[in-house]
Amino acid sequence: MLQKIFNQVVGAKYISVLRTWVPNMVAWGTVGGVALVHFTDWQLFLDYVPYIKGKFGKDE
Repeated sequence: MLQKIFNQVVGAKYISVLRTWVPNMVAWGTVGGVALVHFTDWQLFLDYVPYIKGKFGKDE
Protein backbone atom coordinates (compact mmCIF):
# COMPACT_ATOMS: atom_id res chain seq x y z
CA MET A 1 0.00 0.00 0.00
CA LEU A 2 2.74 2.44 0.92
CA GLN A 3 4.63 1.63 -2.26
CA LYS A 4 1.54 2.44 -4.35
CA ILE A 5 1.30 5.86 -2.73
CA PHE A 6 4.99 6.55 -3.35
CA ASN A 7 4.64 5.41 -6.97
CA GLN A 8 1.80 7.86 -7.51
CA VAL A 9 3.53 10.78 -5.80
CA VAL A 10 7.19 10.30 -6.70
CA GLY A 11 7.42 7.69 -9.41
CA ALA A 12 9.03 4.27 -9.73
CA LYS A 13 12.22 5.63 -11.31
CA TYR A 14 13.03 7.87 -8.37
CA ILE A 15 12.20 5.15 -5.86
CA SER A 16 14.74 2.83 -7.48
CA VAL A 17 17.34 5.63 -7.47
CA LEU A 18 16.63 6.26 -3.79
CA ARG A 19 17.04 2.57 -2.97
CA THR A 20 20.53 2.60 -4.46
CA TRP A 21 21.51 5.71 -2.48
CA VAL A 22 20.20 4.62 0.95
CA PRO A 23 23.24 2.47 1.93
CA ASN A 24 25.57 5.28 0.90
CA MET A 25 23.61 7.83 2.94
CA VAL A 26 23.61 5.53 5.97
CA ALA A 27 27.37 5.06 5.73
CA TRP A 28 28.08 8.80 5.45
CA GLY A 29 25.64 9.53 8.27
CA THR A 30 27.50 7.08 10.48
CA VAL A 31 30.84 8.64 9.56
CA GLY A 32 29.43 12.08 10.30
CA GLY A 33 28.10 10.96 13.68
CA VAL A 34 31.42 9.43 14.69
CA ALA A 35 33.26 12.57 13.53
CA LEU A 36 30.87 14.75 15.54
CA VAL A 37 31.53 12.76 18.71
CA HIS A 38 35.28 12.66 18.00
CA PHE A 39 35.73 16.39 17.44
CA THR A 40 33.42 17.55 20.23
CA ASP A 41 33.35 16.86 23.95
CA TRP A 42 32.88 13.08 23.80
CA GLN A 43 32.12 12.88 27.54
CA LEU A 44 29.06 15.02 26.89
CA PHE A 45 27.72 12.31 24.57
CA LEU A 46 28.77 9.43 26.80
CA ASP A 47 26.80 10.89 29.73
CA TYR A 48 23.69 9.62 27.97
CA VAL A 49 24.96 6.02 27.74
CA PRO A 50 23.70 4.29 30.89
CA TYR A 51 26.59 1.84 31.37
CA ILE A 52 29.33 4.46 30.93
CA LYS A 53 27.56 7.33 32.70
CA GLY A 54 29.05 6.62 36.15
CA LYS A 55 32.65 6.16 34.94
CA PHE A 56 33.29 9.87 34.46
CA GLY A 57 32.95 11.70 37.76
CA LYS A 58 32.42 15.43 37.73
CA ASP A 59 35.40 17.39 39.02
CA GLU A 60 34.05 19.74 41.64
